Amino acid sequence: MELAQSRAIVTGGASGLGLATARHFREAGAEVMILDMAEAGQAEADRIGAGFQRTDVTDEASAEAAIAASVARMGGIDICVNCAGIATGERVLGREGPHRLDSFRRTIEINLIGSFNIMRLAAAEMARNERDENGVIVNTASVAAFDGQKGQAAYAASKAAIAGMTLPLARDLASQRIRVCAIAPGIFGTPMLRGLPQDVQDSLAEEVTFPKRLGEPEEYARLAAFIVANSYLNGEVIRMDGALRMR
Repeated sequence: MELAQSRAIVTGGASGLGLATARHFREAGAEVMILDMAEAGQAEADRIGAGFQRTDVTDEASAEAAIAASVARMGGIDICVNCAGIATGERVLGREGPHRLDSFRRTIEINLIGSFNIMRLAAAEMARNERDENGVIVNTASVAAFDGQKGQAAYAASKAAIAGMTLPLARDLASQRIRVCAIAPGIFGTPMLRGLPQDVQDSLAEEVTFPKRLGEPEEYARLAAFIVANSYLNGEVIRMDGALRMR
């Protein structure tokens, strides 16, 4: 599938990995719809010439409205990139007691169920395309899915589930000529991390094997574009982490 003239939706597209992906796809000639809770999403969408729909990925009605708005604007959907997510830092048993159940549940709801909610609806639209390849779905896992650190039980669980469902999703959707892959990023220079003190950023970068720096959101975007373009990539989880192995 070529990015030029394709129609893509990007969740979490108002910032970080999602915004970089939306921008990269637009520059390559794709139509793009940004789905995000952040009101800033409209301004970012206007800046790059994309559409915007305020979307709660965990809510069925909100997700259905977002897909409908995307189809109304673009005439259909060819690509779905799920970047919406949150990072939770909380130990199972900390100084204030056991891990809060609501924070664990919210992490799973947004990172896992939210991704599934959007992609299941996007897949239904892709299946209408009736081409040799009807669609491509790219979900966002994390290296925490494989070597999560202390305080990452909720986050690692949500991202491990993203990684774990990649192959069955690809198998389920093969009959519809839809491919599914996931990217597992390491430590990336998203706005959240770039807001940390420089010495903290430098310390994080030192943990990376090579190159010793934070990943750039544009690098994630280029990998997502490569997955779209390479029709033999399917059912695969791709680590993108500078050979980082967290301890």
